[in-house]
Amino acid sequence: MNTTTPRVFIAATRQNDGKTTTSLGLIAALQAHFPGIGYIKPVGQRFVEIEEQKIDEDTVLMDAVYRLNCPLVDMSPIAVEPAFTRKYLQTANNAELVTRIQEAFNRVAWEKDFVLCEGSGHAGVGSVFDLSNAQVARLLGCKVIIVTQGGIGRPIDEVCLNQALFEKEGVEIIGVIVNKVTEDKIPEITKYVRSGLKRKGLELLGVLPHEKLLSNPTVELIRDELRAELLNPPMPLNALVNDVVVGAMGAQNAVQFFKPGVLLITPGDREDIVLAACTCIDSQAQDRMAGIVLTGGLRPSSSVLKVIQNMPIPVLLAQADSYKVASKVHNLTVKTRPNDAAKISLIRDLVARHVNVKKIIQSL
Repeated sequence: MNTTTPRVFIAATRQNDGKTTTSLGLIAALQAHFPGIGYIKPVGQRFVEIEEQKIDEDTVLMDAVYRLNCPLVDMSPIAVEPAFTRKYLQTANNAELVTRIQEAFNRVAWEKDFVLCEGSGHAGVGSVFDLSNAQVARLLGCKVIIVTQGGIGRPIDEVCLNQALFEKEGVEIIGVIVNKVTEDKIPEITKYVRSGLKRKGLELLGVLPHEKLLSNPTVELIRDELRAELLNPPMPLNALVNDVVVGAMGAQNAVQFFKPGVLLITPGDREDIVLAACTCIDSQAQDRMAGIVLTGGLRPSSSVLKVIQNMPIPVLLAQADSYKVASKVHNLTVKTRPNDAAKISLIRDLVARHVNVKKIIQSL
């Protein structure tokens, strides 16, 4: 296996701590030092099908943003589909999986100056099929960066749990990046986390501030999660949702919520609210409501559908009731997508300003 190309493995203390955000920003920062960068997510858990191949969503994102000129199937060699674990426990084909990962890495690293490897969750994820993040990092000869969420006690506790497993596999940890820290707490968090990590023999590589923009879903993401039907003519669905309101009041009271960035959730038979929104929304304004989700599978009458056709915001029809729709939107895991230009630009800037990239390179 290739042992000469510089590489780093991005792990985390738990899922959704910011591995992909960190990876996305680090690739941009590292390009100033390594013109040709490859990317691989050896074991992926959320995937899409592209040309009959199961490709991890984060791999699709990295390829779309950076055009890394690597085969998608090599950047995402293993996709953990629903029956994957059961099949493995029956056949235990570990050698085959190891070979697949290492050969994929070789192809990704071909003629590259650097390879960024992204893990999937904490150090132990994948242990059930003998490919934990710690084991994969060892297989690929990677040093590790651990990403964790803001705080002092809990992040250090969780980093230490992960540190134990990486050290068991003989994997060196370069340092830790703390993500999603409120701006006013950055100095305090930096001071105490740096001190706490130092006691454990670890470096603090950076503290990333919490940016609400990165947590806000787009209407497109919500439509996909709800599997909702778009009732308007095709239009951009990249508006960010800043607030969610359930329209369970009369139209005269709902008007106060028709604000920029608001997603209104209301039963499909509340035609009075839909018509009020149509009257109040300025089609020429740049800042307007993010959209409306009609619930319960209740399709408006033909006359109201004609009005919806001319509305300047997306109107979706979901089959679930308002409570279930609101709950699903509230609990949504917001993932950055290739067309989230504002988010991607912000991520690059955050990592460039707040992560010590030079120290990472020196550690390699």
